[in-house]
Amino acid sequence: MKTFMISNTKVFDGRENHPAQSVTVQNGKIMAIGTSAPEVTEVIDGTGCTLLPGLIDAHTHIFPEMLEQAFQFGVTTELDMFSNPRLAKTLKAAARTNKTMADLRFAGTGATAPGGHPTGLVAQGFYPPFPTISAPEEAEQFVRDRVAEGSDYLKLIIDGGDALGYGSHPTLDDATLAALVRAAHEHGLLAIAHTDSQRAIRRALQAGVDGLAHCFIDGELEDDLLETIVKAAVFIMSTLAALEAICGTTGTARMLSEHQLMEKLNPPSQQMVKMAWPQYHGTLALEPSMYAVKALHDAGIKVLAGSDAGTLGVAHGASLHRELALLVQAGLTPIEALRAATSVPAAVFQLQDRGRIHKGFLADLLLVTGNPLENIADSLNIKQVWRG
Repeated sequence: MKTFMISNTKVFDGRENHPAQSVTVQNGKIMAIGTSAPEVTEVIDGTGCTLLPGLIDAHTHIFPEMLEQAFQFGVTTELDMFSNPRLAKTLKAAARTNKTMADLRFAGTGATAPGGHPTGLVAQGFYPPFPTISAPEEAEQFVRDRVAEGSDYLKLIIDGGDALGYGSHPTLDDATLAALVRAAHEHGLLAIAHTDSQRAIRRALQAGVDGLAHCFIDGELEDDLLETIVKAAVFIMSTLAALEAICGTTGTARMLSEHQLMEKLNPPSQQMVKMAWPQYHGTLALEPSMYAVKALHDAGIKVLAGSDAGTLGVAHGASLHRELALLVQAGLTPIEALRAATSVPAAVFQLQDRGRIHKGFLADLLLVTGNPLENIADSLNIKQVWRG
């Protein structure tokens, strides 16, 4: 394979910002930083540009053709948080050789109670029928089956429907939650909880989960919950772009229109990104969630940028850029937001070959015009994307 060099570009290495230098890539890996190599056959001029690690979207739901779209927006890895495991396994295998689609790790089938969220999506055609769990005695077999399907981590659903006011439905009891977390850890899997409220977060922490798949949207951060989360040392996926859509605002669509990028989305995504959740407009507000994300970050909690792509109002690839903008709007600095989409998720999910621009790492790279460390919107000025 050819050896190429990106010259005279500012570099954000996943952790820190560096002045203009060169990065050399050989056989899909980063060969050198700051020095030239005699084997270089192509030089890409990075003057006026910033080179970033390929972005990692820490929360998506995978469907066909979406990994290709994600790649076009500089997302080189997606972490699926509930999907058809057969489809996810097929796409993960395809991404090993197709370097024009994002790489994939997946949860596959999440653990939920019979009749619990998101079983209602089966009747709507979003998912084929999937197994549920109703007792702690079933936890070991449930997790073993997920491992056999290829799941990289376990998703637990703690959602009674109360926070969004769409009616109560069954959810996992405390004993079953604890048994699932134990089984996940025994199999070497992270246990990640979908929670719909601060009460659900408390139940997740009591069960011993490793991370939270969403920030909450049921009001202001309760006084003692911040301390409880910090003591538990869990990570949290921000998903502010999706919460924005739940509040009735199509922020991703507006962002794409302003940058004249809507046509980069495939037709299903163009349709979906314009659809918010009008039933909640005026009844829910994003500001408490943004405040909570900033407070958690400032308290030392690892915040992972996740878009929740695959749900209404968000789109694979594009919405991670909206997520970055919302993190900055919430009070994170641009470099902190970019870490949340590169080195932080890579470390949490032990993706030890990506998330940073470092010698020997995969050449998952994003070259943008401008400097997103000064203006986060420059992350959308995509010049070129590579996967190693």
